Amino acid sequence: MLKRSILAVTLLASTAAAFAQTSAAPKTAADASAQWKQRIAVWRAQRDKELSAPDGWLTLIGLEWLKSGGNSFGAAADNSVPIKAQAPEHFGILTVSGKTIQLLSYPTGFPADFQINGKPAREGQLTTDGDNPSTMTWHGITMVVLARGDRYALRIKDANSPARTGFNGLHWYAPDLNYAVEAKWIPYPPGHTEKIPTIIGTTLNLPAPGLAEFTLNGKTLRLEPVIEDPHDSTLFFILRDDTSKTTTYEAARFLRTPFPDHGLDKPGTLILDFNQLYNPPCAYTPYATCPLPPPQNRLTIPIEAGEQRYSH
Repeated sequence: MLKRSILAVTLLASTAAAFAQTSAAPKTAADASAQWKQRIAVWRAQRDKELSAPDGWLTLIGLEWLKSGGNSFGAAADNSVPIKAQAPEHFGILTVSGKTIQLLSYPTGFPADFQINGKPAREGQLTTDGDNPSTMTWHGITMVVLARGDRYALRIKDANSPARTGFNGLHWYAPDLNYAVEAKWIPYPPGHTEKIPTIIGTTLNLPAPGLAEFTLNGKTLRLEPVIEDPHDSTLFFILRDDTSKTTTYEAARFLRTPFPDHGLDKPGTLILDFNQLYNPPCAYTPYATCPLPPPQNRLTIPIEAGEQRYSH
């Protein structure tokens, strides 16, 4: 009981930056547990909000691969890239030449209200930088050209997609402190890189700073996180467990945690709260390109915590 009480208070401290603050500090283990459950509820409500936002993953209606040369796009059937939504028949033409992507118009010009980065569309080169790509918009439709390996694809979102307008919320396991565990941090030597497979068959080379070792249901387990972005201040765990056969998304679930208490390069500890496991975008749309768990993160035990399978 003492260990669980300490862990409950530790959880409150370690997740303070991620959740809304409360004015009263917990006085007992029961108070700590209640506050922890409230913060889990707030976090889960935020997940619903982000997923169903006008630019959330439920709006993704297409990921269309571009060929070298010209690619016409719009709602008309004669486009090489059809837009399956209420949209102009022809937006324009995307040309691919090596690593250069350009937007060209038809002789009749661009449709009214068609914009790039909030300004009226003009012919010219588009940026495909993952952090700041050129964003084409028309009313509730958003389109971005993205690099995926050595290929380019047009990602299309529609704020009025049926998946968004028909959204009824996510499904979760009940919060359970038994699935919030303290893990030992075992750092790798600097420069270690992990090859992360993706659902479309490509591979991501991401920094892997170490291992988190923990005990769950009497078993000692290890998970290897990666750093998804150089600017991140969290560890990114991509994992699968035995519930993927029945109640959770088959491909993977994600978990993010703050860095260990002594940093990435020194032994230390961190909290793995599996109640915050969440589904990747691929659980909601067939047009996302999600990472998959490396072999060492495919657990053979059930983790009955966090987000369950999404049902429409």
